[in-house]
Amino acid sequence: MTDTTWQAERSDPELACPIAPVVDIVFSRWTTPILWALHASGRQRFVELERRLTAISPKVLTQRLRQLERDGLVLRTYYAEVPPRVEYEITELGASLAPLFASLATWAGERLPEVDRARSDYDAREPAPARRRR
Repeated sequence: MTDTTWQAERSDPELACPIAPVVDIVFSRWTTPILWALHASGRQRFVELERRLTAISPKVLTQRLRQLERDGLVLRTYYAEVPPRVEYEITELGASLAPLFASLATWAGERLPEVDRARSDYDAREPAPARRRR
């Protein structure tokens, strides 16, 4: 690695970690549950997504869906009916993430117990950080 390459990697996180842009897109808060719901259950109306993802606020769900649409992962279809109807579905690009999600689900099932044990071991040997007094 040359000094120039090293300097570029230090100044540009995307060069240091080429998957950083993907992580920013796919793993931002609520993105994964939305994509998972659309992939698993197919086309859904806004209220159906709201019911599935009970902890998300309507405002945040709207923001996330707009961002996913902008990123090409979700398709929004508006029907000019009375009352108006809007449906969301995962795009081919969004569905191409399914193997990644499947791998992560497998990893979680196999490895999260190890993570829990590691955390318990760490917590048992490390005193809690001291709080500063003001």
